[in-house]
Amino acid sequence: MSAFERYLTVWVLACIVAGIALGQSAPRVSEAIGRMEMAQVNLPVGLLIWVMVIPMLLKVDFGALGQVRQHWRGIGVTLFVNWAVKPFSMALLAWLFVRHVFAGRLPADQLDSYVAGLILLAAAPCTAMVFVWSRLTGGDPVFTLSQVALNDTIMVFAFAPVVGLLLGLSAITVPWATLLTSVALYIVIPVILAQFWRRALLRKGQAAFDAALVRLGPLSIAALLLTLVLLFAFQGRAILQQPLVIAMLAVPILIQVFFNSGLAYWLNRRLGEKHAIACPSALIGASNFFELAVAAAISLFGFHSGAALATVVGVLIEVPVMLLVVRLVNRSRGWYERGGAPTSRPLPPPAP
Repeated sequence: MSAFERYLTVWVLACIVAGIALGQSAPRVSEAIGRMEMAQVNLPVGLLIWVMVIPMLLKVDFGALGQVRQHWRGIGVTLFVNWAVKPFSMALLAWLFVRHVFAGRLPADQLDSYVAGLILLAAAPCTAMVFVWSRLTGGDPVFTLSQVALNDTIMVFAFAPVVGLLLGLSAITVPWATLLTSVALYIVIPVILAQFWRRALLRKGQAAFDAALVRLGPLSIAALLLTLVLLFAFQGRAILQQPLVIAMLAVPILIQVFFNSGLAYWLNRRLGEKHAIACPSALIGASNFFELAVAAAISLFGFHSGAALATVVGVLIEVPVMLLVVRLVNRSRGWYERGGAPTSRPLPPPAP
């Protein structure tokens, strides 16, 4: 994990300050950027999001789908948590905290938008960062790759229906045309472009491919941070008026991170999967493809929306919270393997 990634929270905080300062000192600049739209898509942000997403998708090898059968129990847990539990549990938590527990302290006209943003965040399973988390826990690299490839394949088809269903259940009007456009722009087209680019790079050799990933990694994060500067330029006034909004939105996100990672970890243990499988299975269910969530929130509800702000809170807490989850699964390895799951590392020879 690079120093840049390790301190992502610091960079996000810096972008919050820079964005708010820009919005307060030069409001005409941010407003001019906000007006650069075509078919309800903000062109500068759309370009930045492609720069964010495509390098992440370069790491995904859809050829790994043929390997999912090797650890079908771990894959089953991953799919169950990511698609049957995570979005629905977040919708429940958003309803509980946004509409009830914190309702009196949040802007009344943004409650639906906050709920929508949290749903968008939970409906997009992690893609690129899960490779980092898996490596830090000694996770099986083949399993990690295969589960990411399968999740991304499902996301192409399931993201819009799941989001539409949960927004409808939350009594939020579903802008289907914009939602489907967002899926095409920020999932389908980037996946296709990334796979063509991946094949072209691999034809030059693995070393050239790895070097390209190293060069593109900081560019992707930089595009994310610049998007956040623009977002907070629009959100600055609301945040200055109610600075605790970010902390309140973080509560349901934190709960769902620990709930989903713990559930996946426990289910893998119960099913007898080894620790190297349980770790990436738990971590992909805990983290989010926040680049997609931010893009969809801006497209569906706009820069000024509570939905966009809610997805950014996910970016803000992603790294420190996931590093804590990594620490927990590493420290609980002994407990995990005492449950009967086979070890993933060779045991020392018995004493004579």
